[in-house]
Amino acid sequence: MTQLSPKAAETLSRWLQDPSVDENTKAELNLLANEPQELEERFYRDLEFGTGGLRGVIGAGSNRINRYTVGRATQGFANYILEQHTGEGRPSVVIAHDSRRFSPEFTLEAALVLAGNGIEAHLFPSLRSTPQLSFTVRHLKATGGVVITASHNPPEYNGYKVYNAEGGQLVPHEAEKVISYILEVDSFNGVKRMSQEEAEAGGLLHWLGEPEDEAFTDTVAAVSVARDEITSTLGRDFKIVYTPLHGTGNLPVRSVLSKIGFTQVHVVPEQELPDSEFSTVKSPNPEEREAFTLAIKLGEELGADLLIGTDPDADRMGAVVRDNEGKFVVLSGNQSGALMIHYYLSRLQEQGKLPSNGAVVKTIVTSEMGAAVAEHYGATVFNTLTGFKYIGEKMTQFQQSGEYTYLFGYEESYGYLAGNYARDKDAVLASMLIAEAGAYYKAQGKTLYDVLQELYEQFGYFLESLESRTLKGKDGVAQIQGIMNDWRSNPPQEIAGAAVSEVLDYSLGLNGLPKENVLKYLLSDGSWFCLRPSGTEPKIKVYFAVRGESLQNAKDKVAALTQQVMSRVDGK
Repeated sequence: MTQLSPKAAETLSRWLQDPSVDENTKAELNLLANEPQELEERFYRDLEFGTGGLRGVIGAGSNRINRYTVGRATQGFANYILEQHTGEGRPSVVIAHDSRRFSPEFTLEAALVLAGNGIEAHLFPSLRSTPQLSFTVRHLKATGGVVITASHNPPEYNGYKVYNAEGGQLVPHEAEKVISYILEVDSFNGVKRMSQEEAEAGGLLHWLGEPEDEAFTDTVAAVSVARDEITSTLGRDFKIVYTPLHGTGNLPVRSVLSKIGFTQVHVVPEQELPDSEFSTVKSPNPEEREAFTLAIKLGEELGADLLIGTDPDADRMGAVVRDNEGKFVVLSGNQSGALMIHYYLSRLQEQGKLPSNGAVVKTIVTSEMGAAVAEHYGATVFNTLTGFKYIGEKMTQFQQSGEYTYLFGYEESYGYLAGNYARDKDAVLASMLIAEAGAYYKAQGKTLYDVLQELYEQFGYFLESLESRTLKGKDGVAQIQGIMNDWRSNPPQEIAGAAVSEVLDYSLGLNGLPKENVLKYLLSDGSWFCLRPSGTEPKIKVYFAVRGESLQNAKDKVAALTQQVMSRVDGK
């Protein structure tokens, strides 16, 4: 133990000696007695509660996600909830979980800690999507929400996200208060917990079910702008292959597609059922073509028009369409977003339902193509920091002020929302919208790929790419900070033949946005790139965007820009 840092050694000793820590946890730690590097990783810090909550590797330790770190976070959240609740009666929190390891156990742990603090917990008994959690918080007028998920991370991860009464993830000023409360909680002695029997008998633990499911899918289906057409004709011969990638999307996506009239929806059988190991994919991430391998195979066999995939907690949607040679190509998040904005706003306009004060919200790392399309339809475009919580915050501001009518929000990372029923991205809604767009254009003799080419010709050949570097552990954190410090203190004057015209350092709190460790470089030819440490993974992400004179020109520009920037990031 002498090889451990003082903090790690002290925290490990507390875990081994505290009588409230279960014997299995202590046994797991004792097995690591001869692995000081592993113990250092597990105990050199507390698992950080960021603005989105907890996310980490499952296991024993203060820097891992387990029932104790979940309990401590929940106690801090409970203290925050009790401070916020000023109305009559008990405050309440809705809790949902995905298909990951220990998700049901962490869900129940959170519920029993909330109950121990006199807060009613409303639980879904089996897996539900993140957007349904957001909707249900609003639907039940709860004080807050919790969802146990690690989104598209590898199987060894899980996470804990908290939501406010609006159904949105906590924004920084809210998260900072929760974090301050968590820091005051002793991991073991400071957590109030009630047994399940006591909680149920005292009316502090409630189980949700079919009525809440129906309310969610009915509300999503109501956002459709082609329901009658899909039901009467268009949905009959439009073939969809869908994969939930072993996650929560299977039932709600199929339900909503059925409700609006799609009759040919084929689910990838190998990926239909929940599987915490995500055994058929390297990563359950619809951003990656590999995740669609089985869907593409089935799509070829069936002659499908569209392939759809959703991530484990069904807040991100990826779409695969046929190109002009009939081959399946995976759309980027930016491309899907531009297509859905064009389809949704054009149909609202045709139907006389497009408001004069419409607003579209995107993030600072999202393509400008969607913005150009939105402005074409008269919408005002707003930019936020990365994270759908900021888009949700804008939605609430619009609803309270009445100055703008929210139409659509999206992130390049495959997150989309139309409709005002939730405050988080919704892959169920996005699956419906991309499917009805595909069916609508098919009736006109076009594929979604054809429509995308039309948008390029009309608005410009926008092209984007994303590179990331995974740098794990204590050393990785320092490496990522070193990269950011280098670019911040030594900004380039020129990249890929274009002068750097402006450097946007969002750590200074630009344009009224919260301070965040993000650097964006604007180039004289209209291109840009952006460096951002991930808030949920041990990664640094680098975003690239260009606008070319042709598709080939755009590909050449983004390739040159990517090569030069990443060469410096990698220290070459």
